Amino acid sequence: MKAGAVVSRGVSRRFLVYPQRQVTLKEAIVRRRHLRRTEVWAIRNASFEIEPGEAVGVVGRNGSGKTTLLRMIAGIFRPTSGRLEVGGSVSSLLELGAGFHPDFTGRENVYMNGAIHGLKRRYMDEKMDEIVAFAELEKFIDVPVRAYSAGMYMRLGFSVAAHLDPDVLLLDEVFAVGDEAFQRKCMGKILDLKNRGRTLLFVSHSAPAVERLCERAILLNAGELVADGPAREAISQYQRMLAAEESPAERGAGLHEWGSGEARVVEVSLEDGEGEERRQFLSGQTLVVRLMIAAEEAIPPPRITIEFRDANGSLLGVSEAEADVLGWDGSPGTTELLFSSSHLPLVDGRFQLSVALSRTDSARQFHRLDPALEFTVFPDTDQRGWFRFEGEWSLVSSPSSLERR
Repeated sequence: MKAGAVVSRGVSRRFLVYPQRQVTLKEAIVRRRHLRRTEVWAIRNASFEIEPGEAVGVVGRNGSGKTTLLRMIAGIFRPTSGRLEVGGSVSSLLELGAGFHPDFTGRENVYMNGAIHGLKRRYMDEKMDEIVAFAELEKFIDVPVRAYSAGMYMRLGFSVAAHLDPDVLLLDEVFAVGDEAFQRKCMGKILDLKNRGRTLLFVSHSAPAVERLCERAILLNAGELVADGPAREAISQYQRMLAAEESPAERGAGLHEWGSGEARVVEVSLEDGEGEERRQFLSGQTLVVRLMIAAEEAIPPPRITIEFRDANGSLLGVSEAEADVLGWDGSPGTTELLFSSSHLPLVDGRFQLSVALSRTDSARQFHRLDPALEFTVFPDTDQRGWFRFEGEWSLVSSPSSLERR
């Protein structure tokens, strides 16, 4: 079998789950008839082939079997049925800090991971400085990893996995932890491995990340492979699965775009009162939100919603409009809409803007971007807090007038 190839033929994986609490050996013998187990099929009859050098995304809802599939390819689980073959060496980053011993230093854990993958110490000596530099842990590499933060764990784990030079690299939500600068480094390293002909399997809820890295994607639903084709088509089908939900649980894992796709928000921009595009505003300044919406076919006139949120995603305010009231009957083509606030009521901080197109008679989403973009507001005076509370003060009485009364 060629190095980097992955072949799955009717692969299934079953787990036996005991809903009861843990029992003693005595209870297991005496009450064995009452300890009923439940069969859970994480993967059912999955068949596909991946050629050496392909980059394949794996998408699907939480609990659809994505991580189980990668763990079988990594050799952590064995299939209950079917045949799964992987050619060449495999390196994986499937769980934060997986394979690290908390009492070992970062350096010792790097050597241990290399030994687990069958690499000689001489090879790891050559790679050590490169691994440490990429993870930006020069000052902490000889500190026990139990003292590491989650970001430090992720940086070291990814650096080790990427520098082992595997034939197949498995990544599960690798961008869920880490700052923006580290995420850019990860993306650059993955693209380098891809350009060198390594096979990549990438699990993520982030459509832009999957589309950037992968030409092909596999869609799983309840353990079954329901789509295998171009990344954009598989992602669109996945987003349509989420169209009926206003806030899918997958948002915490990086999902920020979903919907049925009949109409899409193809462009979102912020402008000032002069029509200049910008991402920084003064409090009280004019803010204009410009939306470009594309519909391939006629749709019922949708509800357009924009939401203002703080940097943590907490909702601050909402503005909605009905398309037919604005004069758009849902006809196909490109439509441009504006929302204008003549006095921006936000005072100071970083904020997010979310945009949604939905049916007026149900919660079904045509398209939702959450967030669509981020922007910053600076105070124009010495005001504090999130909002400008504007009003008029007046004096009703003073101490002297009260004494006269």
